[in-house]
Amino acid sequence: MRGNVLGNISWRAWKVWRRNADVFFITWKTNFLPSFIEPVLYLLAMGLGFGMFVSGFPPPYDKFSYVQFLAPALVAIQAMYGAFFECTYGSFVRMHFQKTYDAIVATPLTIEDVITGEILWGATKSLINGTIVMIVVFTAGLVVGTPLITIPGLIIIPFICALAGLAFASLAMTFTALVPNIDSFNYPFFLFFTPMFLLSGTFFPLGILPRAIQDLAQVFPLTHTANLIRDPVLGIAGAQDVFGLIFLLVWTAAFFYLAVYLMKRRLVN
Repeated sequence: MRGNVLGNISWRAWKVWRRNADVFFITWKTNFLPSFIEPVLYLLAMGLGFGMFVSGFPPPYDKFSYVQFLAPALVAIQAMYGAFFECTYGSFVRMHFQKTYDAIVATPLTIEDVITGEILWGATKSLINGTIVMIVVFTAGLVVGTPLITIPGLIIIPFICALAGLAFASLAMTFTALVPNIDSFNYPFFLFFTPMFLLSGTFFPLGILPRAIQDLAQVFPLTHTANLIRDPVLGIAGAQDVFGLIFLLVWTAAFFYLAVYLMKRRLVN
């Protein structure tokens, strides 16, 4: 546990990433369907159904329909959950039940390589899930005749999903290092991720909430992820998005370090 925690990370971490990718592509149909069907249901029920009764958004969203506001946030939500489930339940199963980590560290790979590879794979799941939703939303916009994802958005969104994936995967791996058993993931899920899911400006603008809730939402990485995806798509990107990008970079660096440190301590012990 002494020395530089990140100093033992090597290029071999990609071997862990490759192992997880090989498993994913064996079961890709099971992994693909939820990411495809869920945004369709949200668009139908919330965007086209509930959205018919929503109007009067505060600036700068007052020029857009509810479905235009909602659709980019669906990409951010899937990016968050892709990393969360992969680096909590998935990583815990590989660590505790399958003993995959024990087998890997018997090779030249270090513990730090294993943890880094897991986080990189969690970020990749965010990228995959976010890209699937982006394509669904873009196609839905063509069907209904209202552009929901612009062409520049198709270029920008995958990069934001990858960065957000690193942030959420690092956070999820930190929880994995702390929980005593798999059932304990209910605590971070319902006490942190569910409030973040609801109160990060995903389903309605933060400006309509009390000031205290608005301030709280600024510490949620999903808030900045949703803005970084939505604002360029709607053509309203500004200084708040520069702050959001810096926030995600700092968050990722801090929790990546914390995840590696805590996971190494748990595995060594």
